[in-house]
Amino acid sequence: MTNETWGSVREDLVKRVGRNNYVTWIEPLKLAAFADGVARFEVPTSFFGDWVSRNFADHIRSHMNAAGVAVERLEFAVARPGAAPVQTVAAPAVAVADTAAPRRPAPARTRAPDTDEVPGAPLDSRFTFDSFVVGKPNELAHAAARRVAEGGPVTFNPLFLYGGVGLGKTHLMHAIAHELQSRQPELRVLYLSAEQFMYRFVQALRERQIMDFKELFRSVDVLMVDDVQFIAGKDSTQEEFFHTFNALVDQNKQIVISADRAPGEIKDLEDRIKSRLQCGLVVDLHPTDYELRLGILQTKAEHYRTQYKGLQIADGVLEFLAHRITTNVRVLEGALTRLFAFASLVGREITLELAQDCLADILRASDRKLTIEEIQRKVAEHYNIRLSDMIGPKRLRTIARPRQIAMYLSKQLTPRSLPEIGRRFGGRDHTTIMHGVRKIEELMTMDSQLSDDIQLLRRLLQG
Repeated sequence: MTNETWGSVREDLVKRVGRNNYVTWIEPLKLAAFADGVARFEVPTSFFGDWVSRNFADHIRSHMNAAGVAVERLEFAVARPGAAPVQTVAAPAVAVADTAAPRRPAPARTRAPDTDEVPGAPLDSRFTFDSFVVGKPNELAHAAARRVAEGGPVTFNPLFLYGGVGLGKTHLMHAIAHELQSRQPELRVLYLSAEQFMYRFVQALRERQIMDFKELFRSVDVLMVDDVQFIAGKDSTQEEFFHTFNALVDQNKQIVISADRAPGEIKDLEDRIKSRLQCGLVVDLHPTDYELRLGILQTKAEHYRTQYKGLQIADGVLEFLAHRITTNVRVLEGALTRLFAFASLVGREITLELAQDCLADILRASDRKLTIEEIQRKVAEHYNIRLSDMIGPKRLRTIARPRQIAMYLSKQLTPRSLPEIGRRFGGRDHTTIMHGVRKIEELMTMDSQLSDDIQLLRRLLQG
């Protein structure tokens, strides 16, 4: 293989894998030898070689073959100091134009030509700030994510986003990554789930590549870890996460974390990690309200009108769905996707009747009513008291306050009347229930911890 051939292959690879991928993973490769259909490359570390082999080998081999070089296999080895390669090929530098901006990766988990430029999870090209519908429940989280995505001086570190399933945490994290890559393509932005972090750590331990692991995770400019609650109880992983976190903060590198609950509520998470996570900005994504759900449906429906040209949707259908499907945004969007696809296949206008027929199972699931007993059980479990004490006569503060919280949630989340709720709380009078509800409403304005507890319970009960 000649210098010119390898240079041509590298130029093609820039277009194929994107500028950042090229600079990070292809440019450091040194073609040491080529013989008998095997191309041998020198790499900086064994981890680096493993990653290129898994993610870019097919692209390299494909482009070499297209250039007329019959390559059957690629081999990667760490260069040994002083060792001379069999046949050194000095590849010319490839000019990388600014126009070769990295393309956003496909959402599929299969390896694609536009794999993310760092060894993290693929980014979903749909999850951008432009496609994120902002409403009162998520406006603070959106503003904080926007600030981080501007890529200026780190103002709060980490940014911790938490909330129930389908409220937009992952969407915002992908949007931050996309925006940072667009604004500052030279940044090393690493997005992955906590489960992937743990898997890579365990793999590094097993393969005795822990120094490569540390080097990789501590060399990024922005670290984004989704669903951090999954490392709770995993002692070794928590230890490594703690040290990685500290190393990046010491370098003034931005960290963005998400979880399904506030740091202090994550069971089996080490106290020192909870403390670190709480030292930045902690933002709650609240459950969607009717206006936000309707806005999301209107935005997605506008997209589908373009995709399914000529397909009409009758007045009142989106309002009906926003009222009836209150679980989470994923279910809401999935329902609309199914509705448009079905109407397109049968060639009918989307009417209220068609929506009710097509989405009968989703609507039935959304109609599931919470019971007072479920609320009592969840509150008793949360505050570690017995259910019998919840409805019994004891007036100890440690029992009375959870009881009042259960009364408040029963009033908020069920259609039951005050006398009916009173009967389920050991035959108490409706005035007692009213007093309990008012007491909690008053305390919520003064006690942020109590307010957070109630928001968490609400999410658990409604999720």
